[in-house]
Amino acid sequence: MSALDHIRNFAIIAHIDHGKSTIADRIIQRCGGLSDREMKAQVLDSMEIERERGITIKAQTVKLNYRSKNGKEYILNIIDTPGHVDFSYEVSRSLYACEGSILIVDSTQGVEAQTLANVYQALDINHEIIPILNKIDLPASNIDKTKQQIEDVIGIDTQNVVPCSGKTGEGIDEILEQIIQTLPPPKGFQNENLKCLLVDSWYDSYLGVVTLVRVIDGTLKKNMKIKMMSTNQEYVVEKVGVFTPKPKDIEELNCGEIGFIITGIKNLSDTKVGDTICDAIKPIKNALPGFKPSKPVVFCGLFPVDSSEYQKLKDGLAKLQLNDSSFSYEAESSSALGLGFRCGFLGLLHLEIITERLEREFDINLLTTTPGVVYKVHLNKGEVLDLQNPSNLPDPTLIKLIEEPWIKATIITPDQYLGSVMKLCQNKRGVQTNLNYSGNRAVLNYEIPLNEVVFDFNDRIKSLTSGYASFDYEIIGHKEGDLVKLSILVNTEQVDALSMMVHKDFAQSIGREVCEKLKDLIPRHNFMIPVQAAIGGKIIARETIKGFKKDVLTKIHGGGARDRKRKLLDKQKKGKARSKQFGKVEIPQEAFIGVLRINKD
Repeated sequence: MSALDHIRNFAIIAHIDHGKSTIADRIIQRCGGLSDREMKAQVLDSMEIERERGITIKAQTVKLNYRSKNGKEYILNIIDTPGHVDFSYEVSRSLYACEGSILIVDSTQGVEAQTLANVYQALDINHEIIPILNKIDLPASNIDKTKQQIEDVIGIDTQNVVPCSGKTGEGIDEILEQIIQTLPPPKGFQNENLKCLLVDSWYDSYLGVVTLVRVIDGTLKKNMKIKMMSTNQEYVVEKVGVFTPKPKDIEELNCGEIGFIITGIKNLSDTKVGDTICDAIKPIKNALPGFKPSKPVVFCGLFPVDSSEYQKLKDGLAKLQLNDSSFSYEAESSSALGLGFRCGFLGLLHLEIITERLEREFDINLLTTTPGVVYKVHLNKGEVLDLQNPSNLPDPTLIKLIEEPWIKATIITPDQYLGSVMKLCQNKRGVQTNLNYSGNRAVLNYEIPLNEVVFDFNDRIKSLTSGYASFDYEIIGHKEGDLVKLSILVNTEQVDALSMMVHKDFAQSIGREVCEKLKDLIPRHNFMIPVQAAIGGKIIARETIKGFKKDVLTKIHGGGARDRKRKLLDKQKKGKARSKQFGKVEIPQEAFIGVLRINKD
């Protein structure tokens, strides 16, 4: 048996809440990675927010030693991956570092949308897959039905499927034996020059940048001089280690193994995910293909409620970006909200996690503007602009057409809710591309504009189907759309922070809704305030906030009262007109928050 034959590298993939982290716990326990005293639930979910929400956000690796029933010793390198669609980039990176995957399916829920998405990612890179049915200890578990679903919907043979329970530990030994027998060992050459894949990197306040690597060929040793092939920068390896799951220093990482290195790099931007690392003295010619860079799909503005916290917000964003390369930001200013940042995210959950971490870890009160997507604006001259902020839209006379991003949505729902789900998709301008059945569950495929999905689509699907449906999507490109910029004017002044891109058919109803909301939320002034929604120079909706009226006639009585009253009323009228002209309308923070909530309601 060669050195590589006793190594197995695999990822754990599944839909949200199907039990990935719990099964990883049981495997760690069974292999003796941690003592019973050190063990805790979801041991690989190290962030406070992960443990609180019960979700995995960052993929985590662990190296374990396992003695099989045949008496041979094996090294297992496990990567526990996230399940949510917003973190699918984490999943794809993790899969590239492995040769196989164990697919966990909840035997009470069956195949869900994200199960499909993750399996197809694994099959695309020729992974060997072991299906596992979790939660068999629950009364609602239906093994035969779930097996049938896996065969019908995914098309994987379930002959070797392993029933197990992450909670009780039943079936864990069978999973480990299946991993040894079914998953292939890594391929590579121990005697070749060093070739490594940079899988992930994060910032540690004590150690600097920590880099997670998978050694493809050769050996990575401590004090070795290495080169990053994309930047041609050279570094000396100060520390080599593995997670067991506690960090453990070792002398070298051999061919086929996964571990971390520390090289004294201070900037995370110097470690590009998917880069190839080689020996600086004996460099290789051809780099590995690497990964596609992650592109933010949802953008919004983050502003501090108290303008004095701007620097605090800037520092907080810089620190968060050190540990999350898929998140981007740049400074922007708004006449209504002051100084802030335009931030890019992989989805709404990603946005929610970042804003919650900013508020919790850096103690900043934040205001978030309406989330939007990136539009491609084609100008008459032939230029194409990427538009993230609607307030930056060029003059409509210069625009030839506007394209918006579209997604391919996969929705799996019990068939009694099918009509409601299809109606929702059609209301969101969706185009149906496919409909299949597996037992009493329908698998729906729709093409939908991303802008329609960003706000509340997932929540609406869950509420329409009593939580039984699941939704997953992938970006398929940009298509031309009949889009307009909806501007909101308060006292004839445009409020940049409330500008939004909408489809022409929905512009009037959204404009009316925003005006009604602002009428209730903006306090009355001494003068009348018009609140208007406009497309270009055309007003499409209007509400009026009435001004306070002071009684100037109480003291007038006696002869000639009528003329004196008329004079006073005319004077008051002129004063109101002047104050309307020069008076400034302060829009309270609650008004912005209230308008943002319209989309969620």
